[in-house]
Parts: sequence; structure tokens; C-alpha cells
Amino acid sequence: MQQVDISVAQTQITELLQSALRGEEIIITRDNHPILKLIQVSSQPKRRQRGSAKGQIWMAADFDEPLEDFKEYTE
Repeated sequence: MQQVDISVAQTQITELLQSALRGEEIIITRDNHPILKLIQVSSQPKRRQRGSAKGQIWMAADFDEPLEDFKEYTE
């Protein structure tokens, strides 16, 4: 992560853009306070794939049975 004052960023914008395109995160500051973040936008979000969690999710056989801790409230 690189921090650059806004006055310097105005003179070096081309170099900062190239750095961001290489994956670097650029923080632009004014009076040592961050005001902008320059990052590369990912080209395309990953598509969800059906069945990717198959076999990873299960339900206990006693899932819908009353809990022992709450037995006094249900009687």
C-alpha cells in the first residue's frame, strides 16, 4: 500500500494509475488524512456454481426434536 499526498498525486497520476493496474493499492491523502483509495476493479465476478457444497452440509437425525434445556418450557 502506497500513500501519496494529493498535490504529489496530481503530478504523478500516470505512474499511480500504472501501479494500481499492477494490483497495488494507492491511498491519496490530504493533510495526512486518507481521502481516496485507488485500486484496480476486478474484471468479472466469479459465477456461482451449483452443487459446489454437495456433501458438506448435513442435518442431524434429531434436528426437529425438542431440546433438553427447554423441556420445562414445552410441558
